[in-house]
Amino acid sequence: MKVQDRLIQYSKINTQSNPESNTVPTTACQVEFSKMLKAEMESIGLVNVKLDDQGYLYGTLPSNVDYEVDTIGFIAHVDTAPDFTGENVNPRVIENYDGLDIQLNNEVVMKISDFPKLEKLKGKDLIVTDGNTLLGADDKAGVAEIMSACEYLIAHPEIKHGEIRVGFTPDEEVGRGASYFDVEGFNSKFAYTMDGGEVNVVADETFNAASVDVSIKGFSIHPGEAKGKMINALNVAQEFHALFPKSARPETTEGREGFNHLTDMEGSVEEAKMHYILRNHDARKLDLQKEAMELAKEYINKLYGQELVSISIHDEYKNMFEILKDNPEPVQIATKALSELGIDVEKESVRGGTDGATLTFKGLPCPNLGTGGGNYHGRYEYCCIQEMEQAVSLIVKIAELVASKE
Repeated sequence: MKVQDRLIQYSKINTQSNPESNTVPTTACQVEFSKMLKAEMESIGLVNVKLDDQGYLYGTLPSNVDYEVDTIGFIAHVDTAPDFTGENVNPRVIENYDGLDIQLNNEVVMKISDFPKLEKLKGKDLIVTDGNTLLGADDKAGVAEIMSACEYLIAHPEIKHGEIRVGFTPDEEVGRGASYFDVEGFNSKFAYTMDGGEVNVVADETFNAASVDVSIKGFSIHPGEAKGKMINALNVAQEFHALFPKSARPETTEGREGFNHLTDMEGSVEEAKMHYILRNHDARKLDLQKEAMELAKEYINKLYGQELVSISIHDEYKNMFEILKDNPEPVQIATKALSELGIDVEKESVRGGTDGATLTFKGLPCPNLGTGGGNYHGRYEYCCIQEMEQAVSLIVKIAELVASKE
């Protein structure tokens, strides 16, 4: 099966995760999809295929050499983002894209002015949505590419490779993708997540991440008698938020610039709650952002002369570069593989996190590779077929290089 046909088939199956769920995985549809993948893995010739009770799917492509080769792995996640609907996905292929705006449906247009990266895809074949759902290339493109690469290696025994582990995880989009991953059982020297964008990009750096829950107490009284008495928790919340610069928000930052992102806010006069996520590639700067939250709390409480504001800070994940800088082999091999395929390599600092970031700190060095997709988590999502094919070739080439005796 062609890699694009796999993506189209997979994308039609809803596998959205749910951040409000406490089950593992968070949705049953992910397990049903993984059961289908399990059967496919077995049918193409992978061995020791196992779907565990937490919804993690593992399999092995046996070595075809008679000498010792490091075991490596490839990982992708089966869930799609809960940010936008993933039900009734209706993908279509645009052949020989003309480089102009793309009419997704009568009302929705994907404009070059909004997404200038599309200009680089002129002449390529794209898989797009009908404008009503996300596509799910994040990360079903990665799933399709790993599956197609394994199928290709099995069909071409002349390409020498060592043992290759495959892992498909649930719940990456809600930050739990690596929580129950069996690193010990995966037993690989290193691995790659296939969960990036452009295929030429190798990412060995992620954000450091923390979250902050803010609780604010108010004092409610009839507004006609409120002078000098009422404390409106919603107004206090606005004052708290205003203490942080607008220049440090997601919509005003790029590259290696960190941010504070107010994701949720709810409340009444009596009580308000806010939730922030803090991100920075530099751990020291993230510490300063956390300290600023504490200082903002202290300032507001001093301003009102009472303990109105309380906060709770939680560390989420760390920048995997802290480990990968001392374990450069997977990045070096991926870079060499891209070069041998004639693809110009770019290094990227991911403005987000990956399962690989968590796995790296669990003892499995795991940089991230591109899948050929873009505009993830919404109706404008797309995937380039030629880049998907290159991603398959990249997996094959990495396996070949690891097995070479150079």
